[in-house]
Amino acid sequence: MNAPSTAMILAAGLGTRMRELTADRPKPMLPVAGRPLLDHALDRAAEGGAARAVVNVHYFAEQIRAHLSGRKAPAVTISDETDALLETGGGLVRALPLLGDAPVYVMNSDALWTGPAPLPVLAEAWDETRMDALLLMVAKENARAYTRAGDFFLTADMRPERRGDRPEAPYVYTGAQILSPALIAEFEEERFSANAIWDRALGRGRLFACVHAGGWVDVGTPEGLQEADRLVREDEA
Repeated sequence: MNAPSTAMILAAGLGTRMRELTADRPKPMLPVAGRPLLDHALDRAAEGGAARAVVNVHYFAEQIRAHLSGRKAPAVTISDETDALLETGGGLVRALPLLGDAPVYVMNSDALWTGPAPLPVLAEAWDETRMDALLLMVAKENARAYTRAGDFFLTADMRPERRGDRPEAPYVYTGAQILSPALIAEFEEERFSANAIWDRALGRGRLFACVHAGGWVDVGTPEGLQEADRLVREDEA
């Protein structure tokens, strides 16, 4: 297993679906089982072999900076987006000089899993000769607090196909992936979704997926946050 040594944690969003919970703090600082979501994400990055992490910041950026100032494992570098909200794709482009040339983990700061360690699954499946992007999925029935229609179908050789106009799809993207920095470098810094990066890889036949065998929580709403707290406490018991 050739695990990435760097992780990018996406922590610059506004967290508007959390309503009043994010009126005085950024979503990554909301607590789950007594610790901020961001700490859970960084722990997963370290568990996956990342010695360093780049964390982008925008909303209540100083709270995140202060919280991470003493973090050693992984060692944290801040990618500052306080001047503009760049979304996931633009945030990756801005952070590119901090990421290095080797493949990187990219994680949502609110991604929470139960069961087996998720990032080693990605690292084990990664094949740089065939892939520019590798997404970690979960079967929709294992997605807790999830109310949408699913994201992808998977072919027999683990290539994702978007749901498109179909009423539902059996797999959900869980907020963790491995990306090639060379793919990110093809884009200009502007406000755009990382979906455009996936589409570029998909068009070249270099977008793949693997499936997490445990559970995943959609921490997008206050209800999802409560479910995450309950499941993480159960998982740690």
